[in-house]
This record gives sequence, C-alpha cells and structure tokens, in this order.
Amino acid sequence: MLSKVMQDAFNAQIQKEFYSAYLYLSMSAYFENQNLPGIATWLKVQFQEEQGHALKFMGYVQERGGVVTLQAIAQPPCEWKSSLDVFENVLEHEQGITASINALYETALAEKDYAAQILLQWFIGEQVEEEKNVMDVIAQLKMIDAHATAVLMLDHSMGKRGRE
Repeated sequence: MLSKVMQDAFNAQIQKEFYSAYLYLSMSAYFENQNLPGIATWLKVQFQEEQGHALKFMGYVQERGGVVTLQAIAQPPCEWKSSLDVFENVLEHEQGITASINALYETALAEKDYAAQILLQWFIGEQVEEEKNVMDVIAQLKMIDAHATAVLMLDHSMGKRGRE
C-alpha cells in the first residue's frame, strides 16, 4: 500500500511530467514556425516520452492502491531568442526534473518504500540520458554559431529521432 506522503509526492511528479510534455510540444511548435521540422520532430518525440513518464508514474500509484489526482498544468512559454536558447531552457528544465526525482527518491527512502525506490532508479538513469542528450545538442549548436547551412544539417539529423 502506498503511503499518503508517497502518493502526494508521486501526484506532484505526475504534474511535472505532464508539464514537461506540454513544454516540449510548445518548443516543437516554435521550431515548426521557424521552418525547422527536424528539430520539431525531435521535440515531439521528447513530448511523447514525457507523457509516457507521467503514465508510468500514474500506473505505479494505481498499482500500489493510491489515488491519482491530476493537477493543473501551467501554460508553457512559446517564444525563445534562438535555437540555443530553447535547448539551454531544456537543459535547465531537465535539471529541475532530475532534482525533483532525486527528492522523490529521498522521500521513498524515508518512507521505506522499497518498490518506489526500484521504480525511481529507472527514472534516475533516464535523467542522466536526458541531460546528456540535451548537452550534446547544446554543444552542436554552439559549434554551429548560427551558420544557416549547419543549422539545416542539424535539423535534418535531429529529424531522424524516433524513426531509427
């Protein structure tokens, strides 16, 4: 049985995961508007992954006899200064999600919820991957330094995500 403390913590994380999805969908729309459909596709895949994370947390709460209470999702931003600005925002956001998952793990330790600890270990590993992927994109964008052809090549490359 899931404790009330864990249930509340998971419900807060579910809201954060759905906000992440909404944020990445907004970023995807931004890149569609910039005529960079490949980067938009990369972010749509990210949107789908974040929805999957929220659903995974929801399923866990329900499997443990808890009650899922969905919370309001704030409107994400829809304008950025540049492609680099978008991905710097992505990294900052993912680092916040990492901190949130780590705090959730600490709560699971305090509550002696061993099953939650196992679930959260997967998410901790996933966050390492998420942050690395974004840092790689940021490094590429910094190397490009706004050369239009290079941006188009990166756009083409990023558009392959989810099709591989």
